[in-house]
Amino acid sequence: MSEDVRTEEQVYKPLDDGEGYGHSLSPIKQVCAVASRECAILRKNRMYLFCMVVFPVIVTILFTSLMAGGQPTDMPVGVVDLDDTPTTRTLARRLDAFQSTKIVAHYPNVADARQAMQRNEIYAFIYIPEGTTSGLLSMRQPKISFYYSTASYTAGALLYRDLKTIAMLGSASAGASLLKSKGLTDEQVSSFLQPIVVDLHTVNNPLVNYSVYLNTMLIPGCLMLFIFLVTAYSLGTELKFNSAREWFRVSGGNVFVALLGKMLPQTLTFLAIIYAYMFYVFGVLGFPHPGGIGYILLLGLLTVLSSQGFGIFVFGVVPSLRMSMSICCLWAVLSYSLSGTAFPLSAMDSELKAIAHLFPLRHYYMVYQLNIFNGYSISYSWPYVLALLVFAALPLLVARRIKKNMMTYEYIP
Repeated sequence: MSEDVRTEEQVYKPLDDGEGYGHSLSPIKQVCAVASRECAILRKNRMYLFCMVVFPVIVTILFTSLMAGGQPTDMPVGVVDLDDTPTTRTLARRLDAFQSTKIVAHYPNVADARQAMQRNEIYAFIYIPEGTTSGLLSMRQPKISFYYSTASYTAGALLYRDLKTIAMLGSASAGASLLKSKGLTDEQVSSFLQPIVVDLHTVNNPLVNYSVYLNTMLIPGCLMLFIFLVTAYSLGTELKFNSAREWFRVSGGNVFVALLGKMLPQTLTFLAIIYAYMFYVFGVLGFPHPGGIGYILLLGLLTVLSSQGFGIFVFGVVPSLRMSMSICCLWAVLSYSLSGTAFPLSAMDSELKAIAHLFPLRHYYMVYQLNIFNGYSISYSWPYVLALLVFAALPLLVARRIKKNMMTYEYIP
């Protein structure tokens, strides 16, 4: 038997008597007694320290540091310029001047550039065939091609935008030269080439900071994963180490008191962590939050309670340490795809739309997007707030089943 197991068995020393001093205490004192017992377990088991404090802090710092620049810059791009004229070289220099793009190599043919892309040396390349300049000047609409990889979706989308822009600039430059040669003024040339000017305003994120879009979903999703796992683990270890009778003896045999007292220290710890995360991204990093601090505090509370409620519910349905943690992990990972951040939910099949409502992260995202990011009132998001409250209330459905399982089931490794 390993040293870790012996330590756990000493913490979870089982008692045969299901009744005891817990029955003589008031419900509030029973909750405090169970919470005190849980605090002792949290201090002795380092797993809780890492999953509740260390890993969430590391995840927050890691993701925000990776995206500290707001969006990727100087992504490697190649050029295949078979025309090699001053006009095409100017196009290449303009492409290299874009913030997201950095030309790192020129290739003699498309095959070499394609192989470089397959080796992940470049994310994209532009192909300028021979005769491009003469075609531009004679208005014969020459064709240039650009190739980009979407293995990295963000890199591919940004480079596609830059390559498309440079192609349009090349066409506009040739057209401007031709129009000026016919005696048109700069104002006339501009109105002819761009009759409609687009005045673009990105709502609440004018700098198009990708960290605002991604870290407000990736980090909370990871925090929910930790809450799922810790909740299922704390219940499963009571069964694994045969300490459930002591747990219920301290609670006076009341399963609701037992669950409330056991979750209370974890709830307070996770609330401190998620509020620290929100203070960091909204206060220190300055992420936009026109909705105000009230919605931030409400969403943090709903996030912790709904995640713990879901973890308790999963263990109540599947009273196995290993299986309940596996289900929680799977649910948390799938929630990234079905939350609507990477791919809009409105474009999904009807079956996936229905399944998406079973994931707490989906409702978190909608409350954040409506109330915090856009500043709408709670009347716009009340269905999602209600859904998070339903997740928090799920333990009511399985509480008595949990007590029965704790008293009758035997742990099978």
